[in-house]
Amino acid sequence: MIRTPLLAAATLLMPAPLLAQTAEAQPPARTASGQGVLKLQSANDFDTTLAKIKADVAAKGVMWFGAIDQQALAKGAGITLRRSTLVEFGNPPLGIQFLTANPIAGLAWPVRMLVTEDADGSVWIAWNDFAFTAKRYGITNRDAQFKMATEVSGSVAKAGATK
Repeated sequence: MIRTPLLAAATLLMPAPLLAQTAEAQPPARTASGQGVLKLQSANDFDTTLAKIKADVAAKGVMWFGAIDQQALAKGAGITLRRSTLVEFGNPPLGIQFLTANPIAGLAWPVRMLVTEDADGSVWIAWNDFAFTAKRYGITNRDAQFKMATEVSGSVAKAGATK
């Protein structure tokens, strides 16, 4: 899939009317699963989790870039892989703010969430910890933007994980 530089630079930003809704939403209880990665177990099956994430992104007015079915890609290569789908969403105005602080931060946007299924059928949502992302790229002048990205991504994950 070919993407334009603008799309590759996109990230998460809430439109002004939805800002108040997001501020009220508490980030989900999260477990660190690796350096800079947050993970939340879903109470839903795989397909429902994906559908709820996509619906919540749309309800927030955030741009949906797509989903990559990694299991299908593996199958096409003759490799067995449990269900795994990478979703990408965001809003270019906020992403550009991170890129103006450090252009290499474009590697972290758009926002990505990975939905996976364990051998026992447990479904997990994983995403980047934005505090870690800020440190990784040495961005110290975008605290409000990183806070917004943290709140919204946590809210999206929680929406996907909640019955």
